[in-house]
Amino acid sequence: MNKIAVIGAGTMGNGIAHVFAQSGFQVHLIDVSQEALDKGLSTIANNLDRMVAKEKITNDDKTNTLANITLFTELKTGVKNVDLAIEAATENVTIKLNIFKELDAVCNNNTILASNTSSISITQIAAVTNRADKVIGMHFMNPVPIMKLVEIIRGYSTSNETTNIIMELSKKLGKTPTEVNDYPGFVANRILMPMINEAIETLHHGVTGVEEIDTVMKLGMAHPMGPLQLADFIGLDVCLSILNVMYDGFKNPKYAPSPLLINMVMAGKKGIKSGEGFYDYAESKKAEVVSSQFKTK
Repeated sequence: MNKIAVIGAGTMGNGIAHVFAQSGFQVHLIDVSQEALDKGLSTIANNLDRMVAKEKITNDDKTNTLANITLFTELKTGVKNVDLAIEAATENVTIKLNIFKELDAVCNNNTILASNTSSISITQIAAVTNRADKVIGMHFMNPVPIMKLVEIIRGYSTSNETTNIIMELSKKLGKTPTEVNDYPGFVANRILMPMINEAIETLHHGVTGVEEIDTVMKLGMAHPMGPLQLADFIGLDVCLSILNVMYDGFKNPKYAPSPLLINMVMAGKKGIKSGEGFYDYAESKKAEVVSSQFKTK
């Protein structure tokens, strides 16, 4: 594999493009918006600058990485002759299915199609294509350049050959691929999201406050980030979407999203991306100030 297309220049898409380009692959970064592409490339450049400052890479490494990335606003042009196309669009099943229908129609027959979805069924995605054996999940963790895990999700019809290719490819990126089967939430979010949801319910029921919940989990369970801070970092809308996928998939009330989470998303309080969630990010991107609605003193 040499040429990789990444569909979506947002947080996950530009991170995926970054790690492939830095590993020497030719990357086609695709988005319908030129503004999103420019912002994504600027984010990559800024992240590379930080790596240079920390002496993790050289200036030549940065230059070569950026030279490996080409921007496209047209999907058909961007995926021409690529070996792998990775979809990193928003976590919306309709959007993803439409993208995969188009990818299947315009990509070469031997192109592997991957999704960075964090919860949506790979089997469902593969079903809208004519190459179900070549459809697979590559769930990267945020921030992509730093986090080592890639959750590799096999759909019902994903072939051994496709799985082996993607497992080996992930290792070439310096990642640790872990193979899992296709069930709602896979492994990472099937375990993580109920914990975050329970933390939100604990707050909702007045057991204690935002900082106290996060402190218990950080100091008592050695988590690097508390669950409410992590929810803000992921995006409360994304957390809600994943919980809904699991609730619909398992029909089990333990996955039902907290009413507090639902109300916050409806009110536009989505975490860091909106400037406020459980914490207020008006002055800093760090979770240092609890949102006014949750202040108890």
